[in-house]
Amino acid sequence: MSSSQPSSAQPDPTAGPPAGGDDATPAALTARAPHVPADRLVAEMVPPPRFQGARFDTYLPDPKQPSQSEAVQVLSDFADGIGAPAGGGKRRWFSRKPAAPTGPRGVYLDGGYGVGKTHLLASLWHATPAPAERKAFGTFVELTNLVGALGFQQTVRTLGEHRLLCIDEFELDDPGDTVLVSTLLGKLVDAGVALAATSNTLPGKLGEGRFAAADFLREIQGLSAQFRPLRIDGEDYRHRGLPEAPAPYDDETVTRTAYRTPGASLDDFPSLLEHLSTVHPSRYGAMCDGIEAVCLTDVQAVPDQSTALRLVVLADRLYDREVPVLTSGKAFDELFSEEMLRGGYRKKYFRAISRLTALARDAGALVAEGSR
Repeated sequence: MSSSQPSSAQPDPTAGPPAGGDDATPAALTARAPHVPADRLVAEMVPPPRFQGARFDTYLPDPKQPSQSEAVQVLSDFADGIGAPAGGGKRRWFSRKPAAPTGPRGVYLDGGYGVGKTHLLASLWHATPAPAERKAFGTFVELTNLVGALGFQQTVRTLGEHRLLCIDEFELDDPGDTVLVSTLLGKLVDAGVALAATSNTLPGKLGEGRFAAADFLREIQGLSAQFRPLRIDGEDYRHRGLPEAPAPYDDETVTRTAYRTPGASLDDFPSLLEHLSTVHPSRYGAMCDGIEAVCLTDVQAVPDQSTALRLVVLADRLYDREVPVLTSGKAFDELFSEEMLRGGYRKKYFRAISRLTALARDAGALVAEGSR
């Protein structure tokens, strides 16, 4: 059966809303397979909508975690120093001494989930005194997709004209891609590009010092001297002091809400997972264009690791765009098997659970609005 066609279990938007009425027919993500030209990939290397307003003064440090306040100051100095002439009297990136021709060309934000690393990375992008077209911001996956679309040499030429490259969620679990990006970053450093990156400390390794930083510096090998690791401690702000994520709803509630919510999509989860295998992950963002809420019925545990990794990318794109996710079936903490959560990609899966949980909480307002 073609993944672009609804399965027998998939909600049928053409059937109309369960309760009748004049509600709009929801979209279906499974009907979307957009083409994304390479120039769009470059133009979209900016902080995502969720972080367009991110600034250092809008970051809310946890008063119990002094490393968070310290990070704001260090990154603010780093932004001031980007592009400053050596010995010109401006503050050096990581001190208040005059700038020198040598020293780190990058900073690595080392910390767990939800401590605000992406907010700080986006704040750095906004604070750096350079035109938007001279700064680039993207995830590790988006950067590797750009190399695939442009070719290595053209990517070097394109990004080599930039003053700053920010890489969110640097992946340490794919040796081939890590070597590729490490080589790319070496070329960009030679061209004078400042670098900033984030990744995650694994949940089981929190409190064990600089585990993630050590991994990062080892994987980028010869570039390690170009990065200063900056530790950011704290708990996941997405769940700090908040109630648990709402339990999944029933199919009827999800379907009814999809029809009552302008710009909503409605799909059954197994069909969506099948469809994702036919669309390159670099297009998942475009697939979400114009979607205001994602409604999914029959959420189940993902069947294999390849499917799980595609779902992680979709979760990131939905989180970036602040798209609420309303579901029936299993809860998000049941998406990935225990084996997956102990394996090499576990940091991605924990991130996806955290982000989807936040989006599920946002979706509660849609149900409440429909019940009035």
